[in-house]
Amino acid sequence: MFQIEEELKKLPKQPGVYIMHDIHDTILYVGKAVNLRSRVRSYFRPNIGRGPQIDKMVSLIDHFEYIVTDSELEALVLENNLIKEHSPKYNTLLKDDKTYPYIKVTLGETYPRILFSREMKKDKSRYFGPYTSAASVKDTIELINKLYRLRTCNKKFPRDFGTERPCLNHHIGRCMAPCQGTVSEEMYGEQLGKALDFLSGNYNAILKELETKMTEASESLNFEEAISYRELLQSVRSVAQKQKITDTDGEDKDIIALAKEDADAVVQVFFVRGGRLIGREHFYMMHVSDNTGAEIIESFVKQFYSGTPFIPRELMLQEEIEEGRMIETWLSERKGSRVYIRVPKIGTKEKLVELAAQNAALVLRQDKERIKREEGRTIGAVKEIAYLLGLPGISRMEAFDISNISGFENVGSMVVYEKGKAKRSDYRKFKIRSVSGPDDYACMREVLERRFLHGMQESSRRREKNLDQELGSFTKFPDLLLMDGGKGQVNIALEVLAEMGLSIPVCGMVKDDNHRTRGLYYNNEEIPIDHRSEGFKLITRIQDEAHRFAIEYHRSLRSKSQVKSVLDDIPGVGPARRKALMRHFRSLEEIRSASVEELCLIPEINERCSREIYKFFHEKN
Repeated sequence: MFQIEEELKKLPKQPGVYIMHDIHDTILYVGKAVNLRSRVRSYFRPNIGRGPQIDKMVSLIDHFEYIVTDSELEALVLENNLIKEHSPKYNTLLKDDKTYPYIKVTLGETYPRILFSREMKKDKSRYFGPYTSAASVKDTIELINKLYRLRTCNKKFPRDFGTERPCLNHHIGRCMAPCQGTVSEEMYGEQLGKALDFLSGNYNAILKELETKMTEASESLNFEEAISYRELLQSVRSVAQKQKITDTDGEDKDIIALAKEDADAVVQVFFVRGGRLIGREHFYMMHVSDNTGAEIIESFVKQFYSGTPFIPRELMLQEEIEEGRMIETWLSERKGSRVYIRVPKIGTKEKLVELAAQNAALVLRQDKERIKREEGRTIGAVKEIAYLLGLPGISRMEAFDISNISGFENVGSMVVYEKGKAKRSDYRKFKIRSVSGPDDYACMREVLERRFLHGMQESSRRREKNLDQELGSFTKFPDLLLMDGGKGQVNIALEVLAEMGLSIPVCGMVKDDNHRTRGLYYNNEEIPIDHRSEGFKLITRIQDEAHRFAIEYHRSLRSKSQVKSVLDDIPGVGPARRKALMRHFRSLEEIRSASVEELCLIPEINERCSREIYKFFHEKN
């Protein structure tokens, strides 16, 4: 038995990482400390203004563990690794886990290539980036290979000289074909050098060269070649325009700023490489309600730069962070050269940080507006429906529809909406077993009986086994049943629920003569709905979705067989036995009513198969 007071006395006065667990051994929080004893004990002292989020976390702590390290820097690294692995509920977390593309120049190879890469390794290659757009990186690589005719194959030289004929790229003028052994390394290296200059942002030389070639081709009346040079010229200018000058020192730096509102926070990062702004990206932070801006930025820096392979020479932050010096040391060790963390106060750099903050605020505002609109379409619409029906509250709604094909095929659909959003993982489809012919009421009765009987049986099994787990699609009953139809379908549903001892509101979705949603049928009266309201739009979406789901099931059955029998779903019944059953009995209803002994009278049906057929029709699930 873990005694917190006793374990607090055993804590060492050393740096390390502490891990808080709840009663289910779930990790609640991971933190680091210069002095484990002092830091961990502070959580269990009387409240000294820690904030409601930390107070809640402390109330859930059942036990804790700790790992001693040699230094606070080691504790920082370990803390980051544990947070990334376990994503504790009460740590401020970086929501996005992106990997950024690089342009890789394989300088360690004979006749180097220019490649797309998602990681930066410590090899003989040279890397450019990271970039924020994979598409732009691929376009740039394609343009460079067009301009400088570098190889794209993965052959090894000199081993593969002359082993094959030149590829298509050589024949269309996009590769010098070093694979033939006729291109010297010096000649190839000259073109590679121009490509490296291009990647470094020196576009003037290639722009002049292309303009000269375009003019010469035009003057020689070689207009097709001139158009080709013009297109290349436009591509280079497009790439050059994207590389906006932001600084003249040519350094790599990331500019980081934050926007926070209530429990939401967005961090914006501007990526500057070689003095040029190559892109920007925003990141959502979770569990931030009780954190200051500086604390959120510090958490972001630790988590983001523990995962990215490229670390710039300078981080320009919006606010001073408490562990800035130690994080500088850690990043410098990771990079292999000095990294600086600065908070600019005046000048161009301060304006860049301010611009990043404005962009973060814009993202947050747009996101909140989007969420507000989405809530109007979902949660707001559900509240409107609940108000119309006089219900205290609705979360889960289930809608049912019946469709007929022909012969033995009747199918039912069940679609589920939770908080106004479709929950497709809980959708279910039913092949009707007990009804032949187009009897929608009987089909609906079977679907509902199977749905709720299955849920009740599963709930009973879980109680017997004392299983404490999230409810599944059938064991979780709806707050409102929506029937595709009016009084008749509603009454069938109410009868089934009454027979099973269940009390669930049932509402019919009534359509007009043009098969469009008209209103709701509830408590023996039709309730009109404003056709412009979000509630009406949600009802329409649900009704259309239930119908679509049933129709798609029909199509999938017809694609397997034009008239496929429900008998095919019985174990042991194949085409021959199905035909024998249909010859002997006049309808599916007669097969369903037959006893095991009567089924055994058919020569093709043995006793075991007879029992399977009887079980299929009489043991619903």
